[in-house]
Amino acid sequence: MPMPPPPSSSLYSPGRLLPAAATAHVVGRWARVSCSLSMNGCAPGAGDRGAVCVREARALPAAPAPQDAVTQLRAAVDALSPPAAPSGIIRIEVPVRQRVDAVEWLHAQSALPRCFFSARAPLPDAPALAGGCNGSNGNGSISDQWKQPVSVAGVGSAVFFRGTEPFSLADWRAIKRFLSRDCQLIRAYGAIRFDATSDASVEWEDYGSFYFIVPQVEFNEFEESSVLATTIAWDDSLSWTWHNAVNDLQSLLQKISPCSVAVNKSSLHTTIMSLNHVPTKASWDLAVTKALQIIKGRQRELVKVVLARCSRYITDTFIDPVELLACLKVEGQNAYQFCIQPSDAPAFVGNSPEQLFHRKYLNISSEALAGTRARGKTTADDFQIGQDLLLSTKEDIEFTIVRDSIKKKLEMICDEVVVHPSKALRKLPRVQHLSAQLAARIRNEDDEFEILNTLHPSPAVCGLPTEEARQFIQDYEIFDRGMYAGPVGWFGGAESEFAVGIRSALLGKGHSTLVYAGAGIVQGTNPSFEWDELDLKASQFAKLLQYQEQHIRYQEAENMGTVIRIEK
Repeated sequence: MPMPPPPSSSLYSPGRLLPAAATAHVVGRWARVSCSLSMNGCAPGAGDRGAVCVREARALPAAPAPQDAVTQLRAAVDALSPPAAPSGIIRIEVPVRQRVDAVEWLHAQSALPRCFFSARAPLPDAPALAGGCNGSNGNGSISDQWKQPVSVAGVGSAVFFRGTEPFSLADWRAIKRFLSRDCQLIRAYGAIRFDATSDASVEWEDYGSFYFIVPQVEFNEFEESSVLATTIAWDDSLSWTWHNAVNDLQSLLQKISPCSVAVNKSSLHTTIMSLNHVPTKASWDLAVTKALQIIKGRQRELVKVVLARCSRYITDTFIDPVELLACLKVEGQNAYQFCIQPSDAPAFVGNSPEQLFHRKYLNISSEALAGTRARGKTTADDFQIGQDLLLSTKEDIEFTIVRDSIKKKLEMICDEVVVHPSKALRKLPRVQHLSAQLAARIRNEDDEFEILNTLHPSPAVCGLPTEEARQFIQDYEIFDRGMYAGPVGWFGGAESEFAVGIRSALLGKGHSTLVYAGAGIVQGTNPSFEWDELDLKASQFAKLLQYQEQHIRYQEAENMGTVIRIEK
């Protein structure tokens, strides 16, 4: 039988992990300013209307500093003339002759919604297809020489895409009608729920089943320079005219700070007042034992299921999502850092090491990531731990399930699939995993939706078979994953990239932070070892929240969570 929900007297009620009374808050030196919602590009029938009439990118002369770029953009928007076209999207950008940290630019801004996405450093020994390389257009030749941003930060929404039903082909087409291969930095950033068939709890309501924005004002950080850009989008058929869009953008540009604000990247200077795990250790053991009974007994076809934990931290001060993001970025060279925050909603922040897929023209890359161990304190210790991971029978079973499933899914859509290496160690600052990289080629760019729809959810975050694992999760997890373990990233005209939204947290409006972690359950799993793995995966957040074990005492209460309180 599924585990019963916790009683109403517990520290949370089902679907209400955030405080019942969320107060208005002041962040840093000023209150957050919610911008106009602009237009929802996923209105009924939008995906059937074809591309918007105008898709254009304009470059202004380079500026010496961001302050000058803001002035240029304000003047350029004021000088715009109304086009005859009933729909369109125009990006106006100003190169900046210096590299400015996109996180520090975002830290200076007060507007919502906002987004951030940082590209992962290229992995060594990425597999190549016989007909081309990862940077080709699918015919073996390099056709684009523009550089990828290191990080992108954005505020406001020129157009947003949000729905309450599962993300569909029509929704994908509604997004793509605003994108173009000729305007490659016009992108839609956002995330998709792990399981859109389940009801969203209150803390995730503002995200819907999916949430994407094309930012109104965007800061691109490159290796040696920067770009400040603004985007205007309109569509008369969606009741958002050119004049609506221009007026809204002019208002936002007046609120844009021309300067960056330095961020403390080593500590958040907070104290944990309490920590509540859902489920408790006892309930976790029961769920894992039940999963193992099904896997061993072959009562169903279940081979693997991934169970997760939600840990609710209450701190003495509000945690700025951008400050948390900056701290995560310090140890995230081999990971994707992201932040998504709709207006008047919690912020979804993460540091994911796992790629769901990357598409460039017809070329696709993906990866399998499973099995976890801590890093060693010495070089010799680290080597031995890595060898133990490579030789572990249990971890090999889990990893092989993930790798072979992703390969089979790609083979359903792609003409060619290459796996290399078939099994290797991926070493991150705190943990190490088993990994494999995959490369493939789709038949046409419209297959991108099928790639997304087929690869998510992968066995790394759900299980195998998918539906059996998903049903077990619905029966035995007593919290809403929301966007945790779902796709998070961006769609572009010629290129798209998505990470798996793991190693992530949801920062509430008060002093509440929800930290998520998961572990794969296969034959041979030990429930206590997997609980320890959850702690390991959440350790980057625990460290930043200045969790000090010697100052806590434990209180256990079944169905109320593991409560940890700081002793003064």
